[in-house]
Amino acid sequence: MGAVAGSIRGGFDAKVANFEYLMRVQREKRSTRKNMPVPRETAGVVAGRGRGPWAVACAMLVVAAVTLLGQWPATRAGAICFDDIEYMVENPLVLRPSAANAGRFLGEVLEPSTVHGYYQPLAMISLMLDVAMGGGPKDLAPFHRTSLLLHATNAAMVVLVLYLLLGHLWAAGILGIFFGLHPMTVETIVWVGERKTVLAALFALPAIVAYVRYVRTQKRGWYVACAVLFVLALMSKPTATPLPVCLLLLDVWPLKRLSRKAILEKIPLLIIALVSAWITYESQKRTAITVLPGRETWWHIPLILSHNIVFYLWRILWPAGSSAHYPMPATISPGDAAFALGMVGTVVLLPLLIVSLRWTRSAAVGWLYFFIAIFPTMGVIGFTNVIAADKFAYLPGIGLMLPAACAIAWLWDKASRPAPRVRRAAIAVATSAISLALAVGSRAYITQWDNTEKLFRYMLTLYPDAPTPRLFLGKELADQGRDAEAIDEYRRTLKLAPTFEIAHTNLGLLLVKHGKIDEGIRHHREALRLRWDFYEAQSSLGNALMKKEETAQAVKHYREAVRIRPKAADGHYNLANALVATGDVPGAVEQFELAIECNPDHAQAHKNYGIVLLQAGRRAEAVRQYAEALRLNPAWWDVANQLAWLHADSAAPALYDLPRAIRHADQACRTTGRREPVPLGTLAILLARAGRVDEARAVAGQAVDLARTRGDEALVRKIAERFQQEMDKAASRP
Repeated sequence: MGAVAGSIRGGFDAKVANFEYLMRVQREKRSTRKNMPVPRETAGVVAGRGRGPWAVACAMLVVAAVTLLGQWPATRAGAICFDDIEYMVENPLVLRPSAANAGRFLGEVLEPSTVHGYYQPLAMISLMLDVAMGGGPKDLAPFHRTSLLLHATNAAMVVLVLYLLLGHLWAAGILGIFFGLHPMTVETIVWVGERKTVLAALFALPAIVAYVRYVRTQKRGWYVACAVLFVLALMSKPTATPLPVCLLLLDVWPLKRLSRKAILEKIPLLIIALVSAWITYESQKRTAITVLPGRETWWHIPLILSHNIVFYLWRILWPAGSSAHYPMPATISPGDAAFALGMVGTVVLLPLLIVSLRWTRSAAVGWLYFFIAIFPTMGVIGFTNVIAADKFAYLPGIGLMLPAACAIAWLWDKASRPAPRVRRAAIAVATSAISLALAVGSRAYITQWDNTEKLFRYMLTLYPDAPTPRLFLGKELADQGRDAEAIDEYRRTLKLAPTFEIAHTNLGLLLVKHGKIDEGIRHHREALRLRWDFYEAQSSLGNALMKKEETAQAVKHYREAVRIRPKAADGHYNLANALVATGDVPGAVEQFELAIECNPDHAQAHKNYGIVLLQAGRRAEAVRQYAEALRLNPAWWDVANQLAWLHADSAAPALYDLPRAIRHADQACRTTGRREPVPLGTLAILLARAGRVDEARAVAGQAVDLARTRGDEALVRKIAERFQQEMDKAASRP
């Protein structure tokens, strides 16, 4: 009986053990399915084989090379787009590379003086370095080459980030190629002002790498590196602010280490992010436009968020029709087709993400990563006139690559059908086809950036009722001297957007230029009615009033302009000239000095300041200002001629230097090609004074002949009389 009981008990125990074994196997299978794939260093690795550092490095180099090859035509783009004007074309600090100007970019934290908006010193310094290497408004190639190299480096870093997180080199490499060639990345290369985007990613992606290495090794050096790189990313573009929250999401999956310790680790990074957010808001509020939530209807923000959720997903999957400007719709309403589609898409997407948690966390975590990373640009706080932009998705796109990489890894390694070789060959063919399509799409979009006019006309083919591209088309036509066409474009802009203060100002400028001063002033006043703190309108209205000789009113508007932008050199320069006209010489001197302090390379300010100083009898200071003006603009023969007379004045012994005076006079003659009688007359007189009689006679003859050819008999007599006086003095000297 005991034997039978023992036998039954033994059989039961065996069945229990077998059952527990089977349950454990099932749990492991479910865990593997749910978290497929995960880092190699963590439990449950299914995402491919570990690769050595050389294999990873080779993959990164291949991706960088493919990116450079596919996007190389971007280096020939010649278009100036939107804020490129203040980022480079008219930025005095960028165009004058120096350590002092780099220091200004770093020091102007809350009130950037040359680019209005947020603090981005590293981006500005990098543009300044490109100018030092030969870049400028007439040669954009150095800017584009640098941006392309940065983008190719970022594509390689995408490979490293995905590999460290998921452990599958093939999936990481494929996604790196897609990122490098995607048309949505084109504008970060060809748009000079978007250097900030690629530069921020250049620091943010290694910050993720450093964080993963810290998680794997627990070495504090990696954490410090992550924090430093995060700060550098923020100093390039503050849209990297959500990175600490994104790292916390990576702790959820695929690092699978979410805990109290993981949360506490983020506190230093979150403090950095909060400080950056405050600086960004304050600098944007003080120097540009910031619209807080609550000024619109209650559905405004939910509609924009749902629209952009669908918009970005669709743009990533189907990037046809790329544009640097996606205009904000005139009305934001649930009845609008785009917003209705956004709501439907969001309502469908969110439940699908929740359901996907039954099999994998990759989709939900990846989408949350993308949403959180792109949230600062989603329009909750208004700072731009577009509803979305390709550039905004550049860095957040890492989130959507996570589930994509998981899917590729699963197809590469785990799908049971068809056979592995056939399956991998199919993936290779599909990857090649998609890469080719992306490269073709990118190159097609790059061609639209051949020149500025072509770019804005292309935008208007996509969005003909968008006022901003039409405004900038008008500006480009005005810059080309096609004023009548520019005026027409400005008027069409105002029909589309009657409250567009910049269009009023630009139209007013052209009307004043063509003699329609009163109409131009009306447009300037309308711009100021719409926005009193509009520097350009205050300044240009002052210029228009000066043309009408309403100097007192002009001074009032110039003073308001320098109050709005105290570091704008042109504002102080305009005010100085107006004060000269009113007879306020001390005030003018102060304003000229402020203008030169703001922009030491303001040649016209140096010249006019020299004139004022000379009139005030401060000859030595006038000479210094004239000399600096001539250094900055050697084509000013009149300045060289004036310097010649100042150094030839024996009544001022401290300045008297006849050989230098002759050199300046000769420079003035050479600058004009010896076709101006005034500097030739000056040179003849000074040569005679120096006793070089034969040379003096020859030059004087040229000066008199030129003056007589022009019918200027008064100048002929003046040159002849003064020359004869010098010859008589020379003859009387022993």
